[in-house]
Amino acid sequence: MKKALEYIVTQIVDDPEKVEIFETEDNGMINFAISVAPSDMGKIIGKNGKIIRAIRNVVKIAAIKQNKKINIALTETTSSQLL
Repeated sequence: MKKALEYIVTQIVDDPEKVEIFETEDNGMINFAISVAPSDMGKIIGKNGKIIRAIRNVVKIAAIKQNKKINIALTETTSSQLL
């Protein structure tokens, strides 16, 4: 699931080198935190959140097939974290 999520996100953004996806598991719930360059944040969110909602739905399909629950969150990256 992480590879699929990473592929989708890197294809959307202008700066794929800055994409980071962190994965944690807690009580059967897999949590993904997506970090992108600040200039790409709007591209991932989309108008009224449509893009991130679509990304969540696509990855959720893979999770359901594996009987897992997922949560996908966007995290902001400051310029000092990128250096």
